[in-house]
Amino acid sequence: MSSMSQEILAFILTISGWVLVSSTLPTDYWQVSSNDGSVITTSTFWSNLWKVCVTDSTGVSSCRDFPSMLALDGYIQACRGLMIAAVCLGFFGSIFALIGMKCTKVGGTDKNKAKIACLSGVNFILCGLCSLSSCSLYAHRITTNFFDPLFLDQKYELGAALFIGWGGSILCILGGSVFCFSIADSFSKSHSQENYIYKGAARQSHISSYPRGQAVSVNQRPPPANSNSSRVQHFDKNVYV
Repeated sequence: MSSMSQEILAFILTISGWVLVSSTLPTDYWQVSSNDGSVITTSTFWSNLWKVCVTDSTGVSSCRDFPSMLALDGYIQACRGLMIAAVCLGFFGSIFALIGMKCTKVGGTDKNKAKIACLSGVNFILCGLCSLSSCSLYAHRITTNFFDPLFLDQKYELGAALFIGWGGSILCILGGSVFCFSIADSFSKSHSQENYIYKGAARQSHISSYPRGQAVSVNQRPPPANSNSSRVQHFDKNVYV
């Protein structure tokens, strides 16, 4: 697969992952109340990074935003920061990808475009790691409370937003890695071509140092000065007269 095809594939993966990660941030169902051990459920509790809601049996939802950011639990604040950082990194990574791809006409020389594309891959990898850490931290808190026998409050299960965030994170990491590998391949190919051109130029300059019509190979050595073959006698045209 050529480097341009790899860049197009990486761009599709990273943009898809970034869209999923961005859609995870405002999604409602980060955690949903568990029905384990309940015979009759009249309401469903669910929450995300910004609010907590309850839905009754008729489908009517009542939500309440978190009153204070500083009074929130530490893991929610950490998840907010990581998700916002992931969205920002993906945004800048997409811009760098558009500039650094070979199929676009902006970015300058191929060497500069390769550096910009590599920077885009690093941004997308960091985007995926931030989103993956945020979703995993939130899921760890849910599972810890669920399996804790001493936790007597409402227990929750993993919501759909966490699975969407995990999927987007994996796509961002895979796409960013493909970006970096495609740039590494292009650098290796350009380096080998430069070595070939340099060696060819050096050999051409060595051959051209001989007079015209007397060019010899690089490994050929001139005969010794005292050899018999070099003693050629030249006679004048009137020698036999």
